[in-house]
Amino acid sequence: MPPFARLLIANRGEIAIRVIRACRELGISPISVHSDADVDALHVQMADSSERIGPPSPRDSYLSIEAIIDAARRSGADAIHPGYGFLSESPDFARAVEAAGLVFIGPPPETLESLGNKLAARRGAQAAGVPIVPGTTVALGDDSHELAGIGYPLMLKASAGGGGRGMRRVDSPGALADALVAARREALAAFGDGTVYAERLLAPVRHIEVQLLGDRHGRLAVLGERDCSIQRRHQKLVEESPSPAVNPGTRAALFESARRVAASVDFHNAATVEFLLDADNNHYFLEMNTRLQVEHGVTELVTGLDLVAWQIRIAAGEPLADAVLNLAGRGHAIEVRLYAEDPYDDFRPSAGRITAWRMPAGPGVRVDAGVSADTDLRTEYDPLLAKLMVYADDRPSAMDRLRRALDETLIGGVQTDAGFLRWLVDDASFVGGSYDTGLIGERWGTDHALDSELGALAATVALAARTMAETGRVRAPGSNRAGSAWGEVARREALRR
Repeated sequence: MPPFARLLIANRGEIAIRVIRACRELGISPISVHSDADVDALHVQMADSSERIGPPSPRDSYLSIEAIIDAARRSGADAIHPGYGFLSESPDFARAVEAAGLVFIGPPPETLESLGNKLAARRGAQAAGVPIVPGTTVALGDDSHELAGIGYPLMLKASAGGGGRGMRRVDSPGALADALVAARREALAAFGDGTVYAERLLAPVRHIEVQLLGDRHGRLAVLGERDCSIQRRHQKLVEESPSPAVNPGTRAALFESARRVAASVDFHNAATVEFLLDADNNHYFLEMNTRLQVEHGVTELVTGLDLVAWQIRIAAGEPLADAVLNLAGRGHAIEVRLYAEDPYDDFRPSAGRITAWRMPAGPGVRVDAGVSADTDLRTEYDPLLAKLMVYADDRPSAMDRLRRALDETLIGGVQTDAGFLRWLVDDASFVGGSYDTGLIGERWGTDHALDSELGALAATVALAARTMAETGRVRAPGSNRAGSAWGEVARREALRR
């Protein structure tokens, strides 16, 4: 018997499709939701049925607890999977799901509440004996004297959220007042809570996270680490597992700290404990995300597990299998995120209609996409188009496979970060595994405006995409493949530097 008969997915795009696929394999009927902007979206087409939840604005649709609970009642769902983002870490949503007599695919509301507050999570980790980044463990006031023991530069962070919002770098006491005002304003707008705290800015560092699965019977599986250090605006672009920076001793220390953090709360389902790793291999707790991560597929490739299916099984009360508890990773996996954004203009989001869409395939290649050709991209939603993942026996082989996959990728009609990603896989520090969170700022920078020659090469991509869209042919007459053009752009960029 399947764990549930009908499951409603309170999300959109590629993660909704990912959950739909897991439901199909478990024999569960997947139900999607949609705003008016998503009535023809791919996740709606793939579900058994879909429920309207409101106008395009996320606040009135995907963030509306009442609308989603009503949709679940109308559809006859037994459980709700929140995906990631939107309401996935909302304790109020989890309580509303339980109050409606439904099963929430995630941790208890009390756990979401305690870990959703970053200050409370820092205090909990510290009490569990886990090192935290030096900084405050209470809400920050207006007096700079309370930061004297931390030192500059430092980072202001929102207590109620993440994703780079409500974060400000402060290099001196004189810059604190303006940064506090800006951080509080952004945090209040994004999360409804203007509370901020401060951490010492550690550099250079790697961003390492540990994947956990916990069942309702007290058993916990530690499923390896992911390196998430390639970031822009404090948001991840590339993830890989295992991390090329983590040795066996450091890995054991990270896993033990992750276990301690998980043991400090009433945890079950999927979670990720995030750390900073400095140049001396010292690790510091950042936060614990009590939901599925965008980059969960990297762990799935090196473990062979279906994390979404296990989320659903755990929510239904099934214990983790011994094979999961004792699992050891194998091989190497890398994920790159294909965004509708302009890497030559500080990665600003772009909108428009996708006129051509060709994703790579072949051995060891996986694509989780939420769009297709003729999709209209809306500014109301995240610009993530797809996650391109590769798997191979070792890191050099995975890098070769990723280059090949990016060369096969063709997206027409909108600006994407494909050119940047193709540059990255030939960058010496990334190839050598010696990168840190400063790579984009230091090696890509903000001055990569295309000169006329590079612009002409990049135009080859657009020409090939338009030709493909109009004729259905993969190769434009007399032109190189779009991926090869992007590769040439990357090489010219590297030489120009």
